[in-house]
Amino acid sequence: MEVKIDTKEKFTVVTPVTPALSANIAAKLGETCSEFLQNEVRNIVLNLEPVTEIEPEAAKTLAMLQQNFYENSASFVLCNLKDPIEAVFEQEELLDFMNITPTESEAWDIVQMEEIERELMDGDDFEFDKPE
Repeated sequence: MEVKIDTKEKFTVVTPVTPALSANIAAKLGETCSEFLQNEVRNIVLNLEPVTEIEPEAAKTLAMLQQNFYENSASFVLCNLKDPIEAVFEQEELLDFMNITPTESEAWDIVQMEEIERELMDGDDFEFDKPE
């Protein structure tokens, strides 16, 4: 499976080159993306702009992949979905809990906000003044 990879400061943009995303291709895409969990730049923005068809199983695979990233304290955001692709996510009842943005720029905003949230939630950095 061929993908374009563009590494930024805080995230990597992965763009599949194929217009049809089957379950098998989604599984390979998942393997490719999961490798980034071992890198310093762990957040993924999956740009689906070239994709014009997606199998329901492929959409489910991407949802599980997103969950895996969040369990590993990393962001996984989909962007640039065409209407038929978004319709498959809606049909499979995945749209409500997936991080999906209209543009790559908005995906970057989500990654930044989640990075800040994770820093704040690590919590060990905070000490509150205790009454004497």
